[in-house]
Amino acid sequence: MSDTTEPRRTHQRSGHAIYEELHRSPDFQELRRKYRSFAIPWTVAFLAWYLLYVVMCNWATDFMDAKVVGNINVALVFGVLQFLSTFLIAYLYARHANKQLDPLAEKLRRRYDEAVH
Repeated sequence: MSDTTEPRRTHQRSGHAIYEELHRSPDFQELRRKYRSFAIPWTVAFLAWYLLYVVMCNWATDFMDAKVVGNINVALVFGVLQFLSTFLIAYLYARHANKQLDPLAEKLRRRYDEAVH
């Protein structure tokens, strides 16, 4: 095969002009903005929360070993809260996506379908 041949595309329409049109559209830019405005702050918040847990377990062992009730200590409570915060963020994201992202994505999908079919 020579170097002048066109590379194989993964999708038969990957060179279609609709991709560039949709990428430049205000709807797509708004979709990206709304996604990032949720994902970035929550990712930073969760990572900070996780790192707090790690730091506290390593350097505040007396505090983390403190008993809350019976054999349940602060470290165990922090660990359970890590799981709960994961589910909370997933719930909040699903709600955000349903209200903010899905309507825009559906609008863009309809424009795509109209252009290629």
